[in-house]
Amino acid sequence: MPPIVEVVNLAVAFPEPAGGWRRVVDGVTLALNEGEAMGVVGESGCGKTLTALALLRLIPEPGRIVGGTIRIDGEDVLAAEERRVCWIRGALVGLIFQEPVQALNPVRSVASQVVEAARLHGKVSGSEVPALAARLLAEVGLEEPGRIARSYPHQLSGGQRQRVLLASALAADPRVLVADEATSALDTVSQQRMVELLQRLHESRRLSLLFVSHDLSLVGRVVDRITVLYAGETVEIADRDALLGDPKHPYTRALLETRVAIADGPNVRFPTVPGRVPKARDWGRGCRFAPRCPFAFERCREARPALTALPQGRTVRCFLMGDAEEPGA
Repeated sequence: MPPIVEVVNLAVAFPEPAGGWRRVVDGVTLALNEGEAMGVVGESGCGKTLTALALLRLIPEPGRIVGGTIRIDGEDVLAAEERRVCWIRGALVGLIFQEPVQALNPVRSVASQVVEAARLHGKVSGSEVPALAARLLAEVGLEEPGRIARSYPHQLSGGQRQRVLLASALAADPRVLVADEATSALDTVSQQRMVELLQRLHESRRLSLLFVSHDLSLVGRVVDRITVLYAGETVEIADRDALLGDPKHPYTRALLETRVAIADGPNVRFPTVPGRVPKARDWGRGCRFAPRCPFAFERCREARPALTALPQGRTVRCFLMGDAEEPGA
């Protein structure tokens, strides 16, 4: 059975002030199977959010998708008419945006926003709105759902607003749920509760879940497989246990080494990955992680490695794992 979401060599570009276009995502590949939970991880600036937005052709202007393919349930999203894409949004794929304050309209009630996708797709009439809104808000764990449905976003806490976004993403009964940094603005306790809620919804609704986060440890509690992004491209894909137990790409290994356990004590020095994610204009022609990689050698600086398939369904972009280069890099 083909993946329900398949992205191959995605490229997103924005115009340069002096003319021309600069690719800020270039080389993202991933596949989400029906009923699977997949994590997409990487530091800020690696292209996670742009990849999530590209799935539904929501790249903010003046950005454009300039390369690659996106298929959802076998349909070519980039070639589809706008009307068809509008149907995919909500009816097939629900998206939880990263910032609830920006995603929610401050002058509309919670109920009207929660059920908007259901109304657009003809799944609810006006008289059914209050009951549906209350049911969805209760499903995502909000107490007093009737009161919250009558409220406005400014009257809710950050955690409540995030759950309102989740309820709205579920309103039209999608088969795929994309959670873009759904826990990044929450405290540790609220993060854990949101993770447990996503797990429960994934199982009860039989959702295909794409969980986007910078926190590899958090992702590991939810997903079956993990895709690691760095500097606008996919660098590793593997089953969760294989990736967490035996990372093949030096960047994945570095991310895992930054984890801090409670048992380490209060005075432990937080480990970091030396350096920072390069901006698109600084990628160069070689491996984008080479300037930060302790294993880099001369070829890494001169050629860009291609994604290489390894045994057990793993995929890695690194010359330590394979010799293939990206053509014309």
